[in-house]
Formats: sequence, structure tokens, C-alpha cells
Amino acid sequence: MIAEKAVQQREKVDLTFRQGAKDCIPTLLGYISIGLAAGIVGVSSHLSIMEVTLLSALVYAGAAQFIICALMVANSSISAIILTTFIVNLRHFLLSATIAPEFTKYSLLKNVGIGALLTDESFGVSSSKIAKGEPINDRWMNGLNITAYVSWIIACTTGAIFGHMLSNPEAFGFDFALTAMFLALLVLQIESVLPSKLNHYLRLILYMAIIMIVLSFFVPSHVAVLISTIIVATIGVVTDK
Repeated sequence: MIAEKAVQQREKVDLTFRQGAKDCIPTLLGYISIGLAAGIVGVSSHLSIMEVTLLSALVYAGAAQFIICALMVANSSISAIILTTFIVNLRHFLLSATIAPEFTKYSLLKNVGIGALLTDESFGVSSSKIAKGEPINDRWMNGLNITAYVSWIIACTTGAIFGHMLSNPEAFGFDFALTAMFLALLVLQIESVLPSKLNHYLRLILYMAIIMIVLSFFVPSHVAVLISTIIVATIGVVTDK
């Protein structure tokens, strides 16, 4: 009965695009700082401003964009760049699959649109609401995703334009921006967890660290992260009560 009332209450809430955009604001500092750094790195990798803009719009993944620039500087082959980018971005399948149950009533086209713009940060915001029992819908998710997407493109382009003025992003702490944003999202996730499940979540984090470290001795680090994520996510689903 309680569960049914909770579902009915969630269905009554009509979230808007504007509310999604508003909920995206706390993550924008991370998008902007990392986007500026990505634009600077892109220019230093001999990409034009237009190419940096297209890269941010079409790839739309900070880690992948940094890797692409690094591989270009190293004169890697196109096939190596494509394969590496694909492996690094495989985590987005897991992110999309996690929140997919919230959007089963929408059309395939809407789900593709939501999944295509889903990032680690927008996933963190949406999964935090889900964990708290708060509702989300397609309009809210589009507001969250599109606000982040536009901000990212603007930040990357701005970084490319002023790249010659900020040739050393580490001096401004941009190299730590991505890590800081993920730590903030982790704190939000832990705060939303029920006390009875906190120990379970902390154990999963510990398992993740141990498995990733062990695997890194046998496979490349990005592959170790992907495999350990799949293993620990499976453990979490099986052991969650």
C-alpha cells in the first residue's frame, strides 16, 4: 500500500524542462572548468577552434576528448583512436541501463535522445533523485541534459579561443576539476543513501578499488575500470536488499 501511494505521488508531480535546467546548475562549474581545459588541450593538439567545437558537440565526453587529443599528438592511427574512445565510453551503456526503468513509458526516440546526452554528471544528479524516491520524467531529464550539453560546447569553444592565454591549465587547477566533480557527486550519492544501506555501499566502493587495482596489473587501466565496474555493479544488484 505504501509503495503504491509513493508511485501515485510521483506520477502526480509534473516536472518541467526548466526544473531540470535548474537542477543542472550545481554541476555547471565542473562542466565549465573541464570544458575550458578540454578546449585548451584541443588547441595545443593543433586542432582548430571549429574542430574543437565539433569534437565537443559530437563526442561530448571529457575523458574521451582528452584521450583523443593525446593520441593525436602521439600520431596514433584512426582505428586506435576510435577503439580507445569506444572502450572509454562503454560505461555510458551501464549508466543508461541503470536509469532506463524510469523511462519505459516513453517512445524509443525519446529514450535515444535522453541516452545520447546522458553524462556521468547528469546520471549522478538523476540517480540521486531516484535514490531519494523523488520523481523524474522526460522533460526534466531533457532540461538537465541539454543545459549541460550546451554549457559544455560553449566552455570547450571558449577554451579553444583563449587557449593561447591559458597554455598551462594545471596552474589553474583545471587538471583536478574532473576529479573534484566526481567526488562531489559521490558525496551527494552517499548522503541520499539510507543508513541501513550505507555499509553496503561503502563495501561496494572498497570492492571496486581492490578489483580495479588487481586488474590494472594484467590489462590497461581503462579496461580495468570497465571490467571492475561491471563486476561490482553485478555484485551490487545481487546483494542489494
